[in-house]
This record gives sequence, structure tokens and C-alpha cells, in this order.
Amino acid sequence: MALRFLPLVCAGEIFELKAELNSDKKEKKKEAVKKVIASMTVGKDVSALFPDVVNCMQTDNLELKKLVYLYLMNYAKSQPDMAIMAVNTFVKDCEDPNPLIRALAVRTMGCIRVDKITEYLCEPLRKCLKDEDPYVRKTAAVCVAKLHDINAQLVEDQGFLDTLKDLISDSNPMVVANAVAALSEIAESHPNSNLLDLNPQTINKLLTALNECTEWGQIFILDCLANYTPRDDRESQSICERVTPRLSHANSAVVLSAVKVLMKFMEMLPKDLDYYGTLLKKLAPPLVTLLSAEPELQYVALRNINLIVQRRPEILKHEMKVFFVKYNDPIYVKLEKLDIMIRLASQANIAQVLAELKEYATEVDVDFVRKAVRAIGRCAIKVEQSAERCVSTLLDLIQTKVNYVVQEAIVVIKDIFRKYPNKYESVIATLCENLDSLDEPEARAAMIWIVGEYAERIDNADELLESFLEGFHDESTQVQLQLLTAIVKLFLKKPTETQELVQQVLSLATQDSDNPDLRDRGYIYWRLLSTDPVAAKEVVLAEKPLISEETDLIEPTLLEELICHIGTLASVYHKPPSAFVEGSRGVQHKRLPGSAGSGESVDSPDTGSAAGVSDAPPAVIPSQGDLLGDLLNLDLTPPATTGPPPPATSGMQLGAMDLLGGGLDSLLGGDLGGSAAMGAGFGAPPAATAASFSAPVSGGLDDLFDLGGGVGMPMGGYSPPKTVWLPVMKGKGLEISGTFARRAGVIQMEMTLTNKAMSVMTDFAIQFNRNSFGLAPAGPLQVLTPLSPNQSIEVTLPLSTVGPVMKMDPLNNLQVTPTL
Repeated sequence: MALRFLPLVCAGEIFELKAELNSDKKEKKKEAVKKVIASMTVGKDVSALFPDVVNCMQTDNLELKKLVYLYLMNYAKSQPDMAIMAVNTFVKDCEDPNPLIRALAVRTMGCIRVDKITEYLCEPLRKCLKDEDPYVRKTAAVCVAKLHDINAQLVEDQGFLDTLKDLISDSNPMVVANAVAALSEIAESHPNSNLLDLNPQTINKLLTALNECTEWGQIFILDCLANYTPRDDRESQSICERVTPRLSHANSAVVLSAVKVLMKFMEMLPKDLDYYGTLLKKLAPPLVTLLSAEPELQYVALRNINLIVQRRPEILKHEMKVFFVKYNDPIYVKLEKLDIMIRLASQANIAQVLAELKEYATEVDVDFVRKAVRAIGRCAIKVEQSAERCVSTLLDLIQTKVNYVVQEAIVVIKDIFRKYPNKYESVIATLCENLDSLDEPEARAAMIWIVGEYAERIDNADELLESFLEGFHDESTQVQLQLLTAIVKLFLKKPTETQELVQQVLSLATQDSDNPDLRDRGYIYWRLLSTDPVAAKEVVLAEKPLISEETDLIEPTLLEELICHIGTLASVYHKPPSAFVEGSRGVQHKRLPGSAGSGESVDSPDTGSAAGVSDAPPAVIPSQGDLLGDLLNLDLTPPATTGPPPPATSGMQLGAMDLLGGGLDSLLGGDLGGSAAMGAGFGAPPAATAASFSAPVSGGLDDLFDLGGGVGMPMGGYSPPKTVWLPVMKGKGLEISGTFARRAGVIQMEMTLTNKAMSVMTDFAIQFNRNSFGLAPAGPLQVLTPLSPNQSIEVTLPLSTVGPVMKMDPLNNLQVTPTL
């Protein structure tokens, strides 16, 4: 560890500076203060000179006063008792004839973050807020925001917030801009305060000031306008017309803020309106101009353009050439341009795009080449008419025999097979020739998938898969899982030839592997093949859904929020502010006006989940025949919608469905209904202990609350059937079904989570909004394993009734926000 020692000021030097600071000569005094500031700047401790420097405040020299104020801001926090000495001077300076000194005094007051002197500064600040000079007023407006950060209650009590609101009507545009900036900052820390009560009259004042204030003032005003929701499309068009001239501003921040306002208000314009088409044409040139700036600014612009193109690709559909990569572009700019090229690819420009991508695939930068090859595959999936040309291009690249190019090409060809089944399988022979050169897990897994999927067309498919099996334990999990599935597919297609091979892979997966995912999949295949080979064929060889190019798009509700944050860090990270801003508990999620008012209400602030990538909207759980009301109000009559209770039985026979229970042994010995070749030779894997269900099962809410009092009654014997709470479309691929039950005196939410998206889901969390019964999770949601595509998992969440209470309409509605 390296230690850094700050330079010390010797006693003699302090004594000399003290003498000079108390000199009668103004020039000598000013030089002394300069020396003090210089020492302070390099880290020397000159706090011992505090009273002597403060005495120098009594001067008419503006330069000297600035230096003293600089010293004061630096040391006031460490010397709060002595800082009070300066209060009288501040009050005096706030009444100085020179507006620069008045503004300097009020600015310094705002920067001294000492509670002891805050209350002494209220009167000078009030005078400066109503000063005749606009420079003083605009400085005082910012000072209110700083003071609010130190002591919010004091600012509210003194009426400074009302004065700030009055400043929005000020005649000077810079005062208006600073007042808006101060109110916006205060509103961010107090989201429910409704400080910026925007109405058409206020908006008109802001638009008038927009044309005359500085570039940073314009940004403040534009950001404020972006938070306004127009009453109708006419008002929206009027605002757009007045904001459009900002698109030609030299400052890129002003341009992006103007784009943000226009993107938001365009949502309210009818698409058949002439002005809508005109606005689309006006948005393209400023965005293109941003790409001629320095690489760092280009990157920020490209990240914002990426969002804009996902929302409105028509804006830049004719500007493909500006996204072609230049030889001297940094890699981060190249990769962003490549991504946007794919988003803009269409039948009209695909030939141009493919020619470019083929050139990029011969570059020297490995990461860029890989991305270019993947981009060719994405083009094939996005533009069907170009698929054949894309496949031909990929085959040409495979012939180059460049290792990483070949591997990427095989990965994307697998995706093309998924999109266009039984169309381009003639290229499989070429792919098999490169089998030995594959050393990356993703490429090996893709090749294994191709061999397994088209095993009936490959004569030596069993030999190819057997060659992978030799080093099974050395392969990555991704390859092992794919190899297991491919060999099972092969067995179902050629049962007589590959029985030994499938037994070998099942044994490796279930008995020799420590990976739970691999072991579980192995057991499932083993039991499927043992009990019902016909069902196994239907499951394993089922027709697969076609993949779509939309899988890489940002989730729609997140995209809407990011569009509302264009020109900020959120638009560069492609994450909502709550994901990376500390202490962002009060951050409100923004939505585009077109999607507002959808009926989904979120009463709670943002969950602040660190891992939150996408927040599903709150799901209102249906009433289920007043189940929730009955559950908490102890209504012991059975729900009307549940039907008659199931009859009591001495034992629950699981039959052929008991794949993991004790009934498996007897099933394996009988006639399985499959072909002899497929059924023979399969032993049963180790079976789990069968669960006993000997207790009689009764129905009704009497049992739910364990009030029956009968002998042998199970705890919580009745559970209403699960219903779908969160459909796939609302959950962005996640489906949640569930019900409520009471087990051992504890209310529980029993759910089935099903991943119907194309990517793995992890980091589940759940948040309850305020509800009529104070229901809240008694602990975190426990989902122990990642949820793979098409996988379901059962989850039980214990609930408490000590959460915040708010009457809902209807009474038994419960709003829940799942996050992942």
C-alpha cells in the first residue's frame, strides 16, 4: 500500500503569512491571500490562518474578495465556529451596489454547507431572489437548491419554493432557466412534491425563454418540457414546432435534449398528419451531424441513436451509409455502428449491408470480425429475402479456414436453420468438414445441435457424436447438455443402431456428473425413454418455434423509459437510473405519453433492485371468487367458483405421472407401449423415495384454516386451483400462475413460474404494493436456480399481514411487481 504524505506548512511560514495578511498595504495583503490559496491548492493545511483571511473580506477589491470566498468555502466545514464570523460580511455584501459582489456573496453562501450559519443566510437570500439585477436573481435561484439540500424544512418554511416558482415568470430568460433547474433538482429528491406544476401558461413562458438563454439554460428548459404531457395533439404539435429550431444548435447536449422532447411528443401526433412526416425528416440531419464529432461524442450519439432506431427506425432508414465503419474508428464506435446497421437493414438496402459486412469479416480485429459474422446471420433472420445470399456469404467465409471466422459462422448458421427449417440443409456437409477445428464451447454446441437435429440426413452422425463423447467430462456444461440432447434425438431417429451410445451418455450424465442441470436432464430423458418412448419422441422431437430477430431488442417498457432519458447516462448504459444511481429509492419511472393511462397503477416507489434489468408492470391478481377476502376475513363458506371438493381417498395414485416416485419400478417391468428396440435394455435410474399421501383430503375453507378439528386432517388440506396471474405478453416472456393457501397457520402464495422467453431468467424478486389487508412477503423470494427457456419452477412465498394498508377497489385486489 502506497502512503501519501501531505506537505506541511512550517510555523515560520505561517507566521510570515499572518503578518502579511494583517498588513495595511492592499497589494501586500492580496499577494498574501494568493500565497495562502496556492498552499491550499497543493494540499497544505493553512486552516490556522482562518481568522486572518476572514478579516480580508472587508475590501472593495473584487479579486481579493473572490480569493477570500474561495478560502472560506474550503475551510468553513472544518471550522464552523469561526465561519460564523463571516456572516455579517455576507449580509453586508448582499446589499453592495455592485451586482457582481452581491451575486458572489449569495453564491458563496450556497456553497458553505454548515448548518450553524444556514439560518443567518435566509434574509440575504430572500433579498437577492428579488434583486433588481437578473444576474443576482439567477445566482440566488441556484442557491435555493443548494440550501434545500442542506435543510429542506428551512427552505419550505421560509417560502423560498414559492419565490422560485414566481421566478419562472421572470422577464430574463437566464433567471427562468436557473429557476427551472433549481426546481427540477428539488423535485428529483422529492418526487411527490409536485413542485413543477406545469400548465399551458407555464409551458408558453418556458418556450419564450428557450430562444434567448444560454445553451445550458436551454438544456434545463428542454429537460423540463420533456416531463410535461400535452393535453392533445394540437398542443403537442405546437410545442414541437417551437422546439424544432434547437435541432440545429452547435451544442450536442442541446440537440439530444431537443430530440428527447420531440420523440416524446411525437407519440401524441397522428401518423397520417403531414407534420408528422415533416418532423421525421427534420430529426435525421442533426443525428447524422453528431457522428462527425470526436469518437467519444460519436459513441454517446450512437448509443442514443440505437434507442431511437428501435422506437422509430423510419427516422434514419435512408441514412444507412453514415453508419458504415471507417478504418480509423475506435472499436467501441465500430461495434455500435454495426449494431445500428442491423437494426436499419431492410429489403431495400440489404445488398449494400451484406457487401459491407463481408468486408468487415476480413478485418484484423478479432472481436469486430466475430460481430460482423454474427451480423450476417442476423440479417438472414431479419430479412427473409436475403437469407440465401447470407448463407452463401457465410459459406465463402468458412472456406477461408480462419478458425474464429469458421466458428462464428457455424453458430449463426444454426440460428438460420432454426428460422428456416428444411431449407438450407445442403450446407451441412461443408460444416461437418470443419468439425475438428472447433475449440470454442458455443461453436461446438452449435455443431452438435445441427448433427442431432438433422441426424437422419447425416450417414455418420453416430460417429460424429461419439467423437465428442470421448472427452465428455472435459467439455463445458453448454456442450455436455447439447451432446446429451443430440444423442437422445439420434436414438429416437435410429434406435437399433445407437442404443449403446445413448446408454453411455445417460450413464455419464446421471452417475458420473456433479452438475445438477446435466444430471436432472439425464434423469428426465432416462425416465421418458424407459416409461413411454412414444411420449419421449413427441417431447424431444417436437416442432420448435421459429426464432425471431427481435430477441436482441430492449424490452418495450424499458425502451420507453430510456427514450425519456435521452441525453443522460441512462441512455448510454441502456439501463434505468434506478439501476446505477445510489440512493435512488425515490426515482420515478418515466413513460411515453402514448403508453400512459393504461390502467396500471404503481403506488410504491421503485424497488431499487441492483440487478434489475427489466421491471414488469404490476400484475393485479384476480379476485378468484373472493379467495383473498375469504382468506383474511375468515369467511368459512367454500368459494362459489371452486366446485365440489375432491372425494376422500386412502391414497393418491400417481400412476404413470410419478416419474420420480415409487411407482416407477412397476412401470418399468410392464409393457410400455413402445417399440421393442427402444424399450429393451433400459434399466431404471435410482428412484427417489415415494411420498405418502395416506391422509384423507377434504375441501372447503374450513380445512384451509385447519378448523375442521377432525382426526387425520392435513394442515391446509384445501388449495384453490392455480390461475394465471401474469400472462406471457405482460410478463415479457415470464408467466406466473398461482393461488393462496394456509399451511401450518401461515398464509402462503404458491406460484408456478414459467419461462417462455428465449433467454435464461435469474435474480427474481417480488414487491407488494399497499393493499387492503397489509399483505407483504415474510421473506425474500427463493428461486434457487436460473430459469431456462421453457422451464417451469414451483415457488412458495410465505406472507405476513404487517405491511402498509390502503383500501383497494375492489377490496381484494392485490398489486404485485415481479422483477428479474
